[in-house]
Amino acid sequence: MNFRQTIISAILLLIIPFGLLAQSSRVENMPTYDYAKYHFGFVLAVNQMHFSIKPTEGLYYKTFDAVQAKEINADSAMIYSVEDEPSMGFTVGIVSNLRLGEYFDLRFIPSLSFGERNLNYRFLKYRDGNSEIVEIQKNVPSTYIETPLHLKYKSKRLNNLRAYLLTGPNLRIDLASEAKKRQDAAEVQVKLKQLDAAWDLGVGFDFYFEWFKLGTELKMSYGFFDVLKHENNIYTLGIDQLRSKIFQVSFTFE
Repeated sequence: MNFRQTIISAILLLIIPFGLLAQSSRVENMPTYDYAKYHFGFVLAVNQMHFSIKPTEGLYYKTFDAVQAKEINADSAMIYSVEDEPSMGFTVGIVSNLRLGEYFDLRFIPSLSFGERNLNYRFLKYRDGNSEIVEIQKNVPSTYIETPLHLKYKSKRLNNLRAYLLTGPNLRIDLASEAKKRQDAAEVQVKLKQLDAAWDLGVGFDFYFEWFKLGTELKMSYGFFDVLKHENNIYTLGIDQLRSKIFQVSFTFE
């Protein structure tokens, strides 16, 4: 599933419950729910992890020597392109919600996120006076402990529906980080640093049912820092900065 299809599917997941709710009874469910100081629940989500890649200056005019291009068995090489390829993952977490007022909540949602990304490289390889195009894919898995702290702005409740916006920081620890592992002599790994911080932006709807509240949410998370561990190989020397970018569709049950 590509990124455009993911966006369309996520929008449908938000719109369909709204349409069903609009046709339901106008009896207000859990009328005193929003007046409680604290709420707790859990979140289930699907995510799509991306990289934002900033190549080194003058990359497409730079030649890498035999030591740097050792893994592709080249006397020298040049990078034609490096692109990220996301894949689907999933997230589980616990919701802690503090009521700040009629329209504002503070939410802390410690979560565990599983996913992976691929880096696709195209090289122009020179060997024994001959040249050829070589394509190599490097898999970069991640298992994040996430600690987002979100300020949630809610609209006025309409029957059994509220829309909302949220934003806030997110500190992440990558348990699958390769940064501290030794280099495998058989294959060069693209390694990531363990710590990252991001800023989250999201939009969603809360649906009030008889016994619980369901939230459907779209969220983007933009990493602040360069998470690439820079080493003397052709896969990292061509990248100036590698930042995380994560798209997520969440369902919260409170």
